[in-house]
Amino acid sequence: MNIEINHVDGKQGKNVMLYALSTCIWCRKTKMLLNELGVAYDYVDVDLLDSEEQDKVVEIISKFNPSGGFPTIIINDKDCIRGFDEEKIREVLG
Repeated sequence: MNIEINHVDGKQGKNVMLYALSTCIWCRKTKMLLNELGVAYDYVDVDLLDSEEQDKVVEIISKFNPSGGFPTIIINDKDCIRGFDEEKIREVLG
């Protein structure tokens, strides 16, 4: 199973992975903020995946964000920002 990951070019530095929902206003705000900051990041709109892929992604997210909410940003495969936390996103990635 290969989950399609979208990439947005920007300044490199940290490995940023965003798990989002295509219909979520907070997920859209997170993408807009990352774009504004010029950060390179990858993202998956989880609701657009098939059910098997969704299950796999939820399993990945739950390691970092047990509540499983969106958006979830995973940085360098170890740190996590849960939800739209503009201050923390700017602090960590700005």
